[in-house]
Amino acid sequence: MTRSLSANVMTTRFDKLLGWARKYSLFQYPFVTACCGMEFMSTACSHYDLDRFGAAFPRFSPRQADVLWVVGTISHKIAPVLKTIYEQMADPKWVVSFGACASCGGPYDNYATVQGIDTIIPVDVYIAGCPPRPEAVLDGLLKLQELIQNQKHEWK
Repeated sequence: MTRSLSANVMTTRFDKLLGWARKYSLFQYPFVTACCGMEFMSTACSHYDLDRFGAAFPRFSPRQADVLWVVGTISHKIAPVLKTIYEQMADPKWVVSFGACASCGGPYDNYATVQGIDTIIPVDVYIAGCPPRPEAVLDGLLKLQELIQNQKHEWK
């Protein structure tokens, strides 16, 4: 009896189960401002298929999203809009910095460009590249999923 039960029953903690479920049900809000958007769209399409990772369905309101993809150059003029969008997202929420421009300003070292979105909002995953290759985007998504699964999730 005990032998057959151990082969068919798995035990875990509730926060581990919640983390596992959340990592495969990501609702993204892409904030696309520049040329990296083309790579983001190609990664989301059928060849690379973000849907197999549970992250393909974009939301058109930040209130319905839990992952903010910041894709492209952020100017100081658009920075308050980005911060407002981040604040409108419900918890738990995560931010992905997509490409060199979003991560550190890229080649635009001037007065008009924000030198990294982490000066405005917290960032969970950085994806390097100008623009990043789709494989790098998928690697960043897997790192985000690992982060989500290993976070401590509180049930409210």
